[in-house]
Amino acid sequence: MAETAPAGRRKASLGFIYVAVLVDYLSLGIIIPVFPILLKTLTGQGDAGAAQIAGIFAATWALMQLIFAPIFGNLSDRIGRRPVLLVSMFGTSLDFAIMALAPTIAWLFVGRVISGVTSASESAASAYVADVSTPETRARNFGRFQASGTAGILLGPALGGLLGSWNPHAPFWAAAALALANGLYGLFVLPESLAVERRTPFRWSRANPVGAVALLMSRPGLAGLAAVAFLFQFASMSFNSIFQFFTHYRFGWGPAGIAVFLVALSGGSMIVESFAAGAVAAWIGERRAVIAGVALGAAGFLGLGLAPTEPWFWAATAVVIMAGVASPSLMSMLSAHVGESEQGQLQGALSLLLGLAALVAPIAFTNLFAWAIGPGRGLGLPGLPVLVGAALTTGGLGLALLYARPPQAGAIIAPESSAD
Repeated sequence: MAETAPAGRRKASLGFIYVAVLVDYLSLGIIIPVFPILLKTLTGQGDAGAAQIAGIFAATWALMQLIFAPIFGNLSDRIGRRPVLLVSMFGTSLDFAIMALAPTIAWLFVGRVISGVTSASESAASAYVADVSTPETRARNFGRFQASGTAGILLGPALGGLLGSWNPHAPFWAAAALALANGLYGLFVLPESLAVERRTPFRWSRANPVGAVALLMSRPGLAGLAAVAFLFQFASMSFNSIFQFFTHYRFGWGPAGIAVFLVALSGGSMIVESFAAGAVAAWIGERRAVIAGVALGAAGFLGLGLAPTEPWFWAATAVVIMAGVASPSLMSMLSAHVGESEQGQLQGALSLLLGLAALVAPIAFTNLFAWAIGPGRGLGLPGLPVLVGAALTTGGLGLALLYARPPQAGAIIAPESSAD
């Protein structure tokens, strides 16, 4: 592997990556409770107008991700992972400081654009994990990488609500401080993971959506595996997009019930991703772990969509949590299909696909839910969006059975390298 640092330094580097993704998601979640208040204050709009503006902000953030994830991934293949990650951390800190001081909605928009750009560096962070992992530890390390993001999703809104009750600008300053502290930590601790002789020239033909998709088509089985990841993510959004509305409509849950559910879902996912995923991959192999996890996902989404009672709903949630064993092994198998010098390009391509799912799925599934409970009551199934998610996951299971295999001998083609 390209990482030649002693074991202690390797642990420190992975620790930085885990904290970096934690800070990324924490800094995004920490502003959720106060963002609507700040929008209304700066624009003078009511709830409806502020919601429309928030939608524009969210779409802009996602667009920045789609554009810059392939660029950052390819850039990390050229100059190394460390510079990209450090620039991202310090850029994130600057971004939240701008939003904390924003005197107008235009400045707040600028900050959100920068946030979308800097968050696109997750592709470089994923490539770093692939660089410093062995085939035996790759699924475990990707699991902990994903668990760090889950922890940020869980802790961010809670911390933001606590700080926001004191001052609506405080969560932005807290996010800026966290990113700055992590950047300074990485500046002194983080070693480079990609050796100079394994780097590749930067090519705009690869650092764009078309070039990213071209990489996925260039290796046997790689596009099929990427399609499994896309369908699994898209199907997950079928539930994530509507669960607040679904649980209120079906069970009458309020904020307290939803908060308990989020803690259980996020906490369970963290445990599965951090510990169970790696152990399952070591026990039954990555292929079987992917197939078993996707199958559990299809069964769990089916149970959620049909759940007539709360115990049924909680049982289905447990199945969905256990389905988390699939993603780390899936990421590990994907990274095994390309060489070390293309890990950044691969992760950029995957970020593009998953970002596309995050951009399209919420609009599609919230509208489907509105139809399902509207005047005609659709098919009488408020869980219809999640049932569609179950169908998509079943399609992903079929693809996993076909494509969840190690790369064929000689299938990994080394691109031109550059040591200058």
